[in-house]
Amino acid sequence: MKMPNFAHGVFLVDFEFHPAGHVEGNLPEPVCMVVHEANTGNCVRYWQDELQQMTCAPFPTGSEALMVAYYASAELDCFHVLGWAKPIHVLDLYIEFRCLTNGTQLASGSGLVGAMTYFGLPSIGGTQKDAMRNLVLTGGPWDAKERSAILDYCEADVRALESLMAAMCDKIDWPRALLRGSYMKAVSGMQCAGVPIDLDILERLRLYWGDIQDELIQTVDQEYGVYEQGVFRITNFESYLKRQNIDWPRHDTGRLDLSESVFREMARRHPKLQALHQLRVSLARLRMIGLTVGTDARNRCLLSPFRSKTGRNQPSTTRFIYGPAAWLRGLIKPATGFGLAYIDYSQQEFGIAAALSGDQAMKAAYESGDPYLAFAIQAGAAPATATKHSHGAIREQYKACVLAVQYGMGAQSLALRLGQPTEKARQLLEAHKRTYPTFWRWSDDTVDHAQLHGLLTTVLGWCLQTGPGDKAPSIRNFPMQANGAEMLRLACIYLMQAGITVCAPVHDALLIEAPLDVLEPSANQAKELMTTASKDILGGFPLRSDVELIRYPDRYGSERGLDMWNMVMDLINKRRQSAGGTPGSVPDPSNLITNSI
Repeated sequence: MKMPNFAHGVFLVDFEFHPAGHVEGNLPEPVCMVVHEANTGNCVRYWQDELQQMTCAPFPTGSEALMVAYYASAELDCFHVLGWAKPIHVLDLYIEFRCLTNGTQLASGSGLVGAMTYFGLPSIGGTQKDAMRNLVLTGGPWDAKERSAILDYCEADVRALESLMAAMCDKIDWPRALLRGSYMKAVSGMQCAGVPIDLDILERLRLYWGDIQDELIQTVDQEYGVYEQGVFRITNFESYLKRQNIDWPRHDTGRLDLSESVFREMARRHPKLQALHQLRVSLARLRMIGLTVGTDARNRCLLSPFRSKTGRNQPSTTRFIYGPAAWLRGLIKPATGFGLAYIDYSQQEFGIAAALSGDQAMKAAYESGDPYLAFAIQAGAAPATATKHSHGAIREQYKACVLAVQYGMGAQSLALRLGQPTEKARQLLEAHKRTYPTFWRWSDDTVDHAQLHGLLTTVLGWCLQTGPGDKAPSIRNFPMQANGAEMLRLACIYLMQAGITVCAPVHDALLIEAPLDVLEPSANQAKELMTTASKDILGGFPLRSDVELIRYPDRYGSERGLDMWNMVMDLINKRRQSAGGTPGSVPDPSNLITNSI
């Protein structure tokens, strides 16, 4: 598609920066910027003292101009710090390169060097790039030679951008590319806002975590008896499962499948396992210590947009507050005078499947407000008068079936999820096919298209290259996941344009922040905008969302992690008291409150 005409110019931009105060989690501190105007060939270099004196970008940013960058959210973070208005139009060549090559193996990765290599273009070597990046991260002071080297390095990236843009220009889906660029503006807004964290409690966790781990294991393990000298013993766990009559999934070799996904699912099925699951996740992943929290008590990290094949964000599981064990989310606490709203699409993937496939029975099930119970009723397994309370067990079976279909599970996997014979699982899957035949024809057509054409695309043009190695379940799941990602991106753009502060995207949900006196109306407005985004993606079919409010001085709470939070807080409190600290200074767990509207 032909590139639009930008009368005021096309500007290729790159910043060099480091975290302010050398603290990861702080906002960036710009070191320099280079701007290259594509039409005139004019290239201008700016050092940090010059940038700090500017009240706006030194190039046009209105509707008749285009800013081009590679991983533009980083440049836009610098705009935020400098107080500059963000450009109307942004083209991010990183995103467009990801879209062009998504699903293929790249010899040199998807960074700027990788993109240049892919197109056979010369670029600065990876080793030299690392050396210059490390020089920038020292934070200075830099002598004249180092300063010149940093500017040269920054200009080299801009020159590379020019070559890369020329190579990619005729491959870019321009209107949609600019929409994706708008999302990077929203990503920058979220990265700069960050998630408010109770820094005092985080510091105590960091201080005492090493000391309380053994006590925590002993406290949790009293019910299970699976740990010995701090080590999880599989033979002990097998004995526990036998005592509790729990049928646990196994590998083909006969060994227990102790993967995180299986453990999480089994804990969902057997709530008595929840504390053990939270303990395992905490001990395995708790580099909380790896959470990047700035001196202003905000958790900030790269949100890694478009990183997954489906185009979803993939922030670090150790740096991002929603990555580690669920109980750690108790650290999320609004600042004085503020509140948070967690707004989550309801049964998003079911609704997307219904709308995109055009299956009227599936649409009706979604519109009922409880698609799982509606499925059971439509399949004849429950009467029309059934409720969640009167037929809860049947609803859970049909819910498990819906989720199994969404994730491409077969009868055996569904049987393990249900704790039922394989034949029962097979009957449920057959009921799904009978009840929603239009959906299944559409899903089969998706697989056929991928196999014939080697390509899948979303409503807004996010692409996946497919090949013989791609399994049918992942192909079937792509339209729901990838269009769900498109929906959330569109919602982020709408909320940003409405002036709503979004702190973080969380899969199919958003965390927003607002002063207490406008928290509820802000949440309702955000909810409406998320509905609008769903309609725009799904041809007018609206998806619902649920809202939870957290008002200062309450803190964010996860029901799955509440018991673990209580145990950890109690152990820390005891440690502080024994060390002469103030009793009761650790927050009362009753303040882990969420309120729905």
